[in-house]
Amino acid sequence: MELAYIFGRLIFSLASNIYQKKLAHQGLHPFYIVATTYFVLSLFATPLLDMIELGQLSQAFWLNAFLASLFDVGGWMFLVMSLSKTELSVFGPLNAYKVVASMLLAIVFLHEIPSLQGLIGVFIIITGSYYLTPSTGGFKANRILNLLKDKGVQARFLSILLFAIGTVFLKKSVVYGGALETMVFWSLMGLPLVLLSNQLFLTGGMRGDLKASKTHIHTIFMIGVMVFIMQYLTLLLLAKMMVAYALALFQLGMIFQVFAGYKVFNEKHITRKLLACVVMMAGSILVLMA
Repeated sequence: MELAYIFGRLIFSLASNIYQKKLAHQGLHPFYIVATTYFVLSLFATPLLDMIELGQLSQAFWLNAFLASLFDVGGWMFLVMSLSKTELSVFGPLNAYKVVASMLLAIVFLHEIPSLQGLIGVFIIITGSYYLTPSTGGFKANRILNLLKDKGVQARFLSILLFAIGTVFLKKSVVYGGALETMVFWSLMGLPLVLLSNQLFLTGGMRGDLKASKTHIHTIFMIGVMVFIMQYLTLLLLAKMMVAYALALFQLGMIFQVFAGYKVFNEKHITRKLLACVVMMAGSILVLMA
């Protein structure tokens, strides 16, 4: 059953990314796209409140659900911003850096010293990044530096860091309250947070995007449906698996994203980017095994 959850999660994640990227290409601001996604999520979550015994939920659940929502809203905002600026076939392989972010968080908060194997895995992931960008003079450092300077890549790294932190609280929320409870309140708490973010960071608020999005209602609704299913499958996996193992299995999605970038958006140099996937996946597995 876990394998069905994993592949379902990967497919719905990929599909939602494709449609989010298409909406961004239509001129909608990434933050607004995330706001509409959370609005649809709230539409699905609200009727499910009747299935939840609110009195049975502990303070620990509420705290972790809120923190998960807070970090994940930021993660989604930077994720869609990255999709709007970066090729999907580059965006996907960068998913390998989730395990690097997890290692850094373990160093800072848990004072865990990485093993030699873990450090080798990180080096391999960084080396794999070399194949994501075209040559600019023959030096590996130039390619990686150009990758790191890209605004879309920087947004992706921020989203990875925020999601990595959010996953810790998400896992705890599932443990304290359950997958359904976490799904419902993750959605409902996220909506006011993302609306507040749009009000603070979008010049003129959401009026212009609201008008422009009227012709994309169907796409917006489909994105919300796909994210709802994807997130619920993620929570079911977190309820059954260790976070590290879940992150390792999610690495498979980068290959799907490279192929989707080629087929849907006509992106180039796919063979080189697939090679980057293989190298970065190998590095991720080394880190997680360590």
